[in-house]
Amino acid sequence: MTKLKLGPLEDDKPVKLTIELPAAVFRDLKSYAEILTRTGGATTPAEPAKLIAPMIERFMATDRAFAKARRNAAQSVPGAAERSG
Repeated sequence: MTKLKLGPLEDDKPVKLTIELPAAVFRDLKSYAEILTRTGGATTPAEPAKLIAPMIERFMATDRAFAKARRNAAQSVPGAAERSG
C-alpha cells in the first residue's frame, strides 16, 4: 500500500483563487488524485483542484524555516501568537 503525504480531505469553507499550473504539474496532480482515491477507499474520485490547498498546507506545516520565522514574527508583535492560533 502506498503511503501518501495527504490523507482524507477536510470539507472547509474555501476562499476562491485562480491559478495557472504547468501542464506537467497538472498531470501529476491528476495522477495523485487517482492514486489517493484508490488507496483511500473513496467511492468518488478526488478532484485535482481539491488537492492543492491540503498540499500547500502540508508543505507549510513541515517547513521548519517557515515555522521558525513565523514564531519569531509572532514574538516580535505583541498579541500575534494568540491571533495566529
